[in-house]
Amino acid sequence: MFERLYATVVERRSADPETSYVARLTAKGRVKIAQKLGEEAVETVIAAVAQDKLALVGETADLLFHLSVLLADAGITPADIAAELVRREGVSGLAEKASRKR
Repeated sequence: MFERLYATVVERRSADPETSYVARLTAKGRVKIAQKLGEEAVETVIAAVAQDKLALVGETADLLFHLSVLLADAGITPADIAAELVRREGVSGLAEKASRKR
């Protein structure tokens, strides 16, 4: 599903900003895209803390949507993310985190 969402986002980046939210957000630039992603992340956290499952599902969908917009803007594909996850597979989360400090 995420790959289909990402493909739709990529397709709509060049659409008319008057008729496409993705095109309108893209036209505002990466800073605005990142800001929207941050807002959705906060809303996701609020829903989680409130233990509101329905809101958490909705906010997570919004978060993934805005993440796909940011990734498309950065030229990062779902395959790029999958490759990184494969690279990390079987590695302790603590060990992986420690390796980033080098």
